Amino acid sequence: MTPTTPPPGTVLLAGATGDLGGRILRELLALGATVRVLTRPATSPARISELRTHGVEVIPAGYDDPASLRRACTDVDCVVSAINGLDGTIIGAQSRLLEAAASVGVPRFVPSDFSIDYRGIRPRSNRNLQLRRDFAERLDATQIRATSILNGAFTDMLSGQAPMILFSRHRVLFWSDPDQVLDFTTKDDTARYTAAAALDERAPRVLQIAGDQVTARTLASTMSELTGTRFRLLYAGSVGSLTAMSRAVKALMPASDDPFPPWQGMQYFASMFSGDANLRYISNDRYGSRTWTTARDVLEQHRPLS
Repeated sequence: MTPTTPPPGTVLLAGATGDLGGRILRELLALGATVRVLTRPATSPARISELRTHGVEVIPAGYDDPASLRRACTDVDCVVSAINGLDGTIIGAQSRLLEAAASVGVPRFVPSDFSIDYRGIRPRSNRNLQLRRDFAERLDATQIRATSILNGAFTDMLSGQAPMILFSRHRVLFWSDPDQVLDFTTKDDTARYTAAAALDERAPRVLQIAGDQVTARTLASTMSELTGTRFRLLYAGSVGSLTAMSRAVKALMPASDDPFPPWQGMQYFASMFSGDANLRYISNDRYGSRTWTTARDVLEQHRPLS
């Protein structure tokens, strides 16, 4: 029987001070969950006080302090990780959180995936997705029951952060195929679904969701309808040329701790337009029928940008 209203439980949330993590916190509380929030010792007192106004238990714990992590995980039904960063975070800190959870018998773990389907892409072709693939191997080697949420790209990025729609030039970029299907879900919809999955004892290893599935061609049509100005498709090259460009830009840029440098965005578009990372088993209705925010909804809110 498909679950519709998961029973409340106790969830340890890591990354609640971040953008997506804060949204997940709100949705967990709306479902009646008991929430513990894991914060780094350096978190400001003001931020901790703000978290406590939501009625959650705030537990400061360094990721280099196994004893504190074990105490935070004790008597928890599920750990949800919404931390983000590079290998020191996705592999290092998240692995130490996983080890602590496993050592005290936490039954379930939701890793910080929240992405397109990294399982189908060519190994080492996308840095951020490779980190998630590598962590998944560690997670699957434990006895914890894991659930990854794969939501495609965040629809919110179409309003400007992802330079696919050239608003001022009335163009929509594409690589190789303007009819390649692209998966998108807003952060709010992803957070709402993640909260329900965190309380679902029967959630499978992977849950795929897509608030909308679009192509470059349908995005151009949507923008034309919304603005009254014709948006045309603009061929930006092949997926292969985009991959080569990402390598060149990466080689020219200085190393940094930025999780999303320009070349990483290129890798992400290459993974999406190749079709290798498509979501093929959508489970949007697992927790009941709901209205999902579409790409048109997001773009309509940002029409002044055009």
